Amino acid sequence: MTTGSSTQGIQIRTRQRWLSEAVELFSSMRFAISLLTLIAIASVIGTVMKQNEPMPNYVNQFGPFWFEVFGKLGLYAVYSAWWFLLIMGFLVLSTSLCIARNAPKMLRDVKSWRDNVREQSLRNFHHKHEWHTAEAPAEAAARLVRQVGARGYKTRLADKEGGTLLAAKQGAANKWGYIFAHAAIVIICLGGLLDSDLPIRFQQWFYGKSAFAGNGIIAEIPERYRLGLNNPTFRGNTLIPEGASSSTAIIPQKDGVMIQDLPFTIQLKRFIIDFYSTGMPKLFASEVVVRDHETGKETAATIKVNEPLIYKGVAIYQSSFEDGGSKLKLVGYPMRGGANSHFALSGVVNGSTALPAGLGDYTIEWSGFRPFNVENMQASGAGGGSTSGDARAVNVGKSVNRGLMDSLDKHLGSSAKNANSKDFKNVGPSVQYKLRDKTGQAREYFNYMQSLPIDGAYVFLAGMREQPDQPFRYLRIPADDNDSVAEWMRLRAALANPALREEAARRYARQAISSGREASPVLREQLQQSALRGLTIFAGDGKVSGYIAVTRFLEQLPAAEQEKAADIFMKILNGSMWELWQAARAQDGLEPVASDEAHGRYLQLAINALADAAFYPAPVFLQLSSFEEIKASVLQVTRSPGKKVVYLGCLFLVLGVFAMLYIRERRLWIWIKPAADGQGSQALLAMSTQRRTLDFDKEFEQMKARVSGNAAPPPSA
Repeated sequence: MTTGSSTQGIQIRTRQRWLSEAVELFSSMRFAISLLTLIAIASVIGTVMKQNEPMPNYVNQFGPFWFEVFGKLGLYAVYSAWWFLLIMGFLVLSTSLCIARNAPKMLRDVKSWRDNVREQSLRNFHHKHEWHTAEAPAEAAARLVRQVGARGYKTRLADKEGGTLLAAKQGAANKWGYIFAHAAIVIICLGGLLDSDLPIRFQQWFYGKSAFAGNGIIAEIPERYRLGLNNPTFRGNTLIPEGASSSTAIIPQKDGVMIQDLPFTIQLKRFIIDFYSTGMPKLFASEVVVRDHETGKETAATIKVNEPLIYKGVAIYQSSFEDGGSKLKLVGYPMRGGANSHFALSGVVNGSTALPAGLGDYTIEWSGFRPFNVENMQASGAGGGSTSGDARAVNVGKSVNRGLMDSLDKHLGSSAKNANSKDFKNVGPSVQYKLRDKTGQAREYFNYMQSLPIDGAYVFLAGMREQPDQPFRYLRIPADDNDSVAEWMRLRAALANPALREEAARRYARQAISSGREASPVLREQLQQSALRGLTIFAGDGKVSGYIAVTRFLEQLPAAEQEKAADIFMKILNGSMWELWQAARAQDGLEPVASDEAHGRYLQLAINALADAAFYPAPVFLQLSSFEEIKASVLQVTRSPGKKVVYLGCLFLVLGVFAMLYIRERRLWIWIKPAADGQGSQALLAMSTQRRTLDFDKEFEQMKARVSGNAAPPPSA
């Protein structure tokens, strides 16, 4: 019985000791500093790595392996990751325990006069002074109370055995600085947790809410994907086209989105946008009407950047702007086969259109439209060399373009680099879309509606990229006499037509022989076959075409003959292409074009574009012909009660830091007793402070002179 009780007592004491040690660890300064270090590291990660981006962006940036690793660690949404919230929770717990342990002692110390000291203890102080006065002890005590109080000290007299103790203190509020500073950490963390997605996670854990990962009409999305009006905190976006309205916000989640119902409906009456001369947005604002669901009251307001509308505790910010479903009309030109044709096509931004039958099983996904683009264009240089158009452009609509010059110089077309001057111009509208095949694979295209001056000639730019993180590669299609792509498309179709290639070869041989002195049938046949072979090689065999095919053909010849053969080949190819162009026009019932320098320049650009077309794998080229623009405003809708809590924490932090840095606690004691010879009194002064400084040394000297005056030194023992 005794043994069992003893064992049980040991176990209780062990648990108590373990609990005491755990509390000591959690409330220690080193534990709090460790947590703050982890939070600082996480904040650095959240600053360096873009947060809450679409998952494909991270896959393209880091690759499949590191994408999975970083995803498991929650680095794509650091501030809502479980481990970050756990660290914040432990920091709140640690700081709260620290306050609970130390605040009562500090408050008792603030109230304490520390009047239980002894005379011998005062003699051990570093700052001490002893003197003799002719006054009686009671008179000396009364005078010292007045003098010390005049210096801003609170005083108290205590009768002691054999004397009187004057206890004084100043700056005791310094202890409140510690309490306020630590309480500020707790309050700010609580405010941050309140404004995090912790309330949404709580509803997911205990109320069966989940993220919606499919497609559908917002009004028809089931209740388990929606957050109610009593949701304490949220931050979502709502996109509203002009003339439309919205009563919900979209809250992005890792595996989908959640729908937040609002207590009001926002109707966008008009979207306003103004630009600088460089094309950067100077002002964008939304004229809205907010209709209260409870009262039916309508409130008109204008929401600008940094000028939100606050309604029923919900802040509505102007976030950005998008296309609201502009209606597009385009002309399509097939890029394959020998038929020269075109067709009309319509589309709506953010919608999709099936490509006409005969061009392949493709779907066009209209992803963007820009009514105008302000580009930094640099004109071409003189002479035979070409210079690139500098297009470090501001694409009005979404963001700053990576620059047409970089894309043009690095990818399609020949150009030299010369980008020194800046000449911003509006180069007109553009359309962006994806062509998705039946297997789900897609390439993205970006085409300008109007021709642009590049290298001293006007060309239509047709951009293409295979991945969202890649820059666009641009095909330069030269503009013809009618500022269109019609002639180039005619030449492209003719090059793919074997019958027209043969006709062009015959015309070239006939033209070349007729200009000479002799007209040998054998020579004409040889020249015709050479021209046909050149056109066929340039047209390609379905795998390799353009200048690459020409290069591979010439590499088969002896090295000593390649340079001479290349010169002859290109002369025949250029002459054959001219005749091919004329034959194609004749087939369409058109007159031949004039044989002059302008058309010769056009043909050279056209041949270059035909060679570059091998890097533009598209079944069709779509050119924007007209449009009806519809703007849309993106508004951020936020309810953040934690913001006021954080403001309160910041106030506490300022007060706490001010109290700790600028309020110095000082304690003073004066022991007064009758003199040993019975004549007057003997006094002993002692002072202390938390931080010994030169200012305190000076204050002690002043206090010593004030209280002792010209009093005689104490009698020797």
